[in-house]
Amino acid sequence: MSKELNNEKEHPDNTSLALDDEQRVKVLSPGMLVAKRFLRNKLAVAGLVIIVAMFLFSFLGGVVSPYGESQVFRTTEATWKDYAGASYNDTYRFQAKDGASMPAAAQQRFILAEGKGEESFEAGGIGYSLKKAGEDLYLISAEQPIATVLTLKGKSSYKETGDIPLTDEIKKAYEAAEAADEDTFEADGISYSISQSGRQVSISCSQELALATKKIFNAASEENEEGYDFQRAALEAMEEKADSFTVGEEEFTLEAVEGQDAAEIKKDGEIYATVSTLLVSPQTSASFLSLDFKEKVETAIAENAASFTADNGDGTEITYQLQKKNTQYVIRSQKETTVNATFEAPGRTHLLGTDGNGMDMLTRLMYGGRISLLIGFVVILIEIVIGVLIGGISGYFGGWIDTLMMRLVDVVICIPSMPLYIIIGAVMDYYQVDPRIRIYLLCALLGLLTWPSMARMVRGQILSLREQEFMIATEATGIRISRRIFRHLLPNVIPQLIVMATMGLGDVILTEATLSFLGIGVKFPFASWGNIVNAVNDIYVLTNYWFVWIPAGFLILITVLGFNFIGDGLRDAFDPKMKR
Repeated sequence: MSKELNNEKEHPDNTSLALDDEQRVKVLSPGMLVAKRFLRNKLAVAGLVIIVAMFLFSFLGGVVSPYGESQVFRTTEATWKDYAGASYNDTYRFQAKDGASMPAAAQQRFILAEGKGEESFEAGGIGYSLKKAGEDLYLISAEQPIATVLTLKGKSSYKETGDIPLTDEIKKAYEAAEAADEDTFEADGISYSISQSGRQVSISCSQELALATKKIFNAASEENEEGYDFQRAALEAMEEKADSFTVGEEEFTLEAVEGQDAAEIKKDGEIYATVSTLLVSPQTSASFLSLDFKEKVETAIAENAASFTADNGDGTEITYQLQKKNTQYVIRSQKETTVNATFEAPGRTHLLGTDGNGMDMLTRLMYGGRISLLIGFVVILIEIVIGVLIGGISGYFGGWIDTLMMRLVDVVICIPSMPLYIIIGAVMDYYQVDPRIRIYLLCALLGLLTWPSMARMVRGQILSLREQEFMIATEATGIRISRRIFRHLLPNVIPQLIVMATMGLGDVILTEATLSFLGIGVKFPFASWGNIVNAVNDIYVLTNYWFVWIPAGFLILITVLGFNFIGDGLRDAFDPKMKR
């Protein structure tokens, strides 16, 4: 006992301990050693913080956000819209009698005949005649069939063929003209013509059908009538420079507009209609343009004004824009319209503004992060499953199995991925695949084309591990092959798998972003960071709305950096040569 005391006094720094001493040596487990090394790496910790922040932003932020992923915001704004059009008329307009019509074919034939100076034409089997009643004014008459006559043994039989009744006076006048061998006759003050085809004779009369003019009639109200009789009487009065004209029992006064080829028609001292060569028509047929509005348009055109003010019908003065396009004028009015709140600048309501569809950018970024991260992890999971299965079997068995599987790996590596993505994306667009199903197909496609590197790594590791003593021991004890691979070999590959998976996540997110940017990845209405950045395809958006694409690009950047920092940290932490 005294020797031990002396020894302690001589060697006070002696720290040797026995197994049964109360003080024990602290030994860290392999997992704790890896964690300790990882946490000593500041970049790795920064990457971990970034990824945790991205997960909270994407998955928790979407729950907290008061807006939906596809919620569209609308706003009311004043926009200039086409209200009416105006042009100086240089073509003939037709006004037919009540109950009559001027077919389109006859209108076309009239224009040709008038251009050639002809006094008659034929259209649809009907003969028409023209009478020039003034400058740019024609009265059009049509041959109306009355009846056909068949004469046998001196007896004539009549058959009515038109709407005009065949009277006894017409029959007597016809028989007298036939006896005198004439081809025209008159009855009741109306002229009739006779034409013969074989034994059958046709009787027809020429009746005034319509008028053609280049003048435009504008009524002061919708109730005012501007029929055939009114227009003919007004135009003839203008030709004769008369001060008034009568239609039926109604008296109208006519006043020429000074300095213009126009006139005002008044009834009882109030304007009833106007006549001019300016055609002002509304954008929609349901709208009625007041006479005051048309006069303001004509005045603005004459003064070459860019805008004018007119009453909108309820006593409110509205300013209209007047724009000239070639020989026509467009009148535009400002209206309150509900539109999508597109490209709103960041503010209190929308912290990062809105996109081109009027959706909240911050909310779209949150939901886009969900899809981008989800695609990354699903694709990496597919890579690990296929890579571990192919690489594990190939590395353990070797021989022809190894050769066959490695040739399969070579074939997959040689597939041109980007053209294949584009082709499959075009096929999905053609068949209009549902956007949600498209996300799953995108995950499967990326996973099936990116597993070879994982399989090669697993194969290489197992080739070196299967010759170790512990594997010889498992073979000697008779453990089945599947247990040797999945219980003893693969756990030793897990550190390398974790490192590759972590660093591969960034590559998958970049690939998804590239595909969505090209329009062959995630489709609207679902958001991903890639298809949000797709907005920069428009140079105007790129240069004027930074808040649409910079935040999404920044999130892609820091997320990929975060995964790369974590991968580098895990690689160093799993390295046994690292200092403790």
